[in-house]
Amino acid sequence: MHGILNINKPAGKTSRDIVNIVQRQVRPAKTGHAGTLDPLATGVLVCPVGQGTKLIEYIQRLPKTYEAVFLLGRHSDTEDIEGAVIELESPPQPTFAEIEAELPQFLGTISQMPPAYSALKVDGKRAYDLARQGKEVKLASREIEVYKLEILQYEYPQLSMRIECGSGTYVRSLGRDLARSLGTEAIMSELVRTAIGDFRIEEALNPLDNFNREKIEQSLQSTCRAVQALPSVVVDAEQIVRLAQGKLIDVKPSASGQASGNEVAAMTSAGELVAVLQPGKESGWRSVKNFANDYL
Repeated sequence: MHGILNINKPAGKTSRDIVNIVQRQVRPAKTGHAGTLDPLATGVLVCPVGQGTKLIEYIQRLPKTYEAVFLLGRHSDTEDIEGAVIELESPPQPTFAEIEAELPQFLGTISQMPPAYSALKVDGKRAYDLARQGKEVKLASREIEVYKLEILQYEYPQLSMRIECGSGTYVRSLGRDLARSLGTEAIMSELVRTAIGDFRIEEALNPLDNFNREKIEQSLQSTCRAVQALPSVVVDAEQIVRLAQGKLIDVKPSASGQASGNEVAAMTSAGELVAVLQPGKESGWRSVKNFANDYL
């Protein structure tokens, strides 16, 4: 069993909870997920199955779209409603125009300080474990990519936004920083991931609704969707044999897609993924992810 599942994660479940539900149904095939969602969050959780797990890094590179709700004038240690919430005394109440005027500084490549309550590791331990023990958590700021920010609705203290961003972005921290630019604080009360690349919530499976092996087999999507951002090239039967033997091949990638590290997706004429290729040390292209044996 190989492919990719698009799951609609419900609130109250961890991403690991969902992987475990899938794993029980697909054994002995492996599974995993590409992009953690906190228990508070809902929406698209992409779970590769079987050989699809080799492609998690490519799914993680895809842009992500979220719809988030923030409550202004509040602070919490977790930066969301699941922490110890403190309401500020007489905080400023920014107007729609004032909020909108601050958005451009949060677009493009920006620096973000991750929240203390996060799955990032500090000296081999999860930051949230250290934070729960009352220990000081020192995380380094890092660069993230924010492609779009849109205010969907605003009625103080509730601010609803749509965010398109790259991997590694903490949406609750984005709300925190936006609020601070307005002289106040904010916590996140809701978060829905509506898309990862072209994996959209409208097509996502409910893992708590009659979720069995048969339904999974019917819902598995092609592994080629994991590499949707890469340029592609169609390979013939002879090239597939060479790839299966670990040999270089000559290809001319299409101009479509956005190459990452000069990688290209080698596809069959039927649109199935054979391999991910990179330029070899000699002339030709070598495989870095190889599924060619499946087509012999």
